[in-house]
Amino acid sequence: MAVATSSATAALHVACLALGVGAGDRVWTSAITFVASANCAVYCGAHVDFVDIDSKTYNMSIEHLEDKLKIASRNGALPKVVIPVHLAGQSCDMAEIYSLSQRFGFRIIEDASHALGGQYKGKPVGSCQFSDITVFSFHPVKIITTGEGGLATTNDEILAKRMALYRSHGITRDHDQMKMIPKGRWYYEQLELGFNYRMTDIAAALGRSQLSRLDAFVLDRQKLVRNYNELFEGQPVTIPWQHPDSHSSHHLYIIRPDLRQLQISHAELFERLYSRGFTANLHYIPVYHHPFFASRGYRRSEFPNAESYYTNAMSIPIFPGLSEVEQHQIVEAILTPRGHQTLF
Repeated sequence: MAVATSSATAALHVACLALGVGAGDRVWTSAITFVASANCAVYCGAHVDFVDIDSKTYNMSIEHLEDKLKIASRNGALPKVVIPVHLAGQSCDMAEIYSLSQRFGFRIIEDASHALGGQYKGKPVGSCQFSDITVFSFHPVKIITTGEGGLATTNDEILAKRMALYRSHGITRDHDQMKMIPKGRWYYEQLELGFNYRMTDIAAALGRSQLSRLDAFVLDRQKLVRNYNELFEGQPVTIPWQHPDSHSSHHLYIIRPDLRQLQISHAELFERLYSRGFTANLHYIPVYHHPFFASRGYRRSEFPNAESYYTNAMSIPIFPGLSEVEQHQIVEAILTPRGHQTLF
C-alpha cells in the first residue's frame, strides 16, 4: 500500500503521526542526513536524538545503535521510533535494525528518499519487510521526480489509512471510519487535525511517466559509478563501498579525498570544482551542528564517525547525461596538485 504526498517531508511527518509519535516521545535518526529526517519528529512534539554512522557505508551504525539502545533501556529512555536513512541510495542493514526493534520495542520508518530503485537482500527498497513504513522522495534532484512530491509505503492497512487521513486535513469520506451515521452522499467527517499534504494530479502524472524509466535511470548511474571507480583506482580517494546485501540506486557518489596527500583544503576543493563548472555538494552537515539542534545540548564527541565524515566528504556529479569526458575532467580537477596546470 502506498500513500502519495506533496513532499517526502510530508510523508515523514504523516508516518510519525500514524505511528502515534507525540509530545514527550523519543525518535532517533542518523547523524548524517537531511534535516527533514529529524524535523518530522519535532513537528510532533517529540525529542530527537541521533545515532552515529558506519565508517564504511555512512548509514546508521548497527553497533552504535545497539550500544545507545542498551544505555537508553537502563535509563528508561528508549525511542518510540527509529528512522534509518539510506544515504546515497544504499540500504541500511535493515534486518539487524529490525532485530533490535524486536528486542527494544521501537517502530521503524525507513527514510529511503535516496533509494528508489535500490534493493536489499534481493527485494526492492520499500517492501517494508523489516520496517513499518518506508518513505521516498520525488524532489527535482532525485532519481525520478514529480516536480515535488513524496510517497509512503507500508504493509499495514491501518497505518496506510491513518497516513491518508493525516495527509488530507484529517478528513474521511469512508463510512467505516466515521463516528456518526452519514447524512447523505455529500457527508464527510474530520477525525484528526490533519494537513494539506496531498500530491497534485499533475505531479502524479509526471511521476507515473518517469516511473517506467526508473530501471534505465539506475542502469545509467551504475555505469557512471563504474567509470568513477576506475578513474579513482589507486588514488588517495576513498570511493563508495557497496554492502554485499544491498544494491544501491546510486543517487549520490560520495568520495572522501585524502586532503593532506592532495595538499588542498576541503573548502578549496569545492571551490576548484565550482570554478570549472562542476557542482559538488556535501551530503550532509551533521544535523546536530545546525543552530536549531546545537542549542539542545548534543555532544559532538558521541558521533566520532560523523565528525570524521564531515571533515572531507563530498558528493561529486552523478546524473544521466553526464559524459565520460566530464567525469575525466571532474576526477582530474580533484587529483591535480595545487598550482599545477591542468589538461583542460
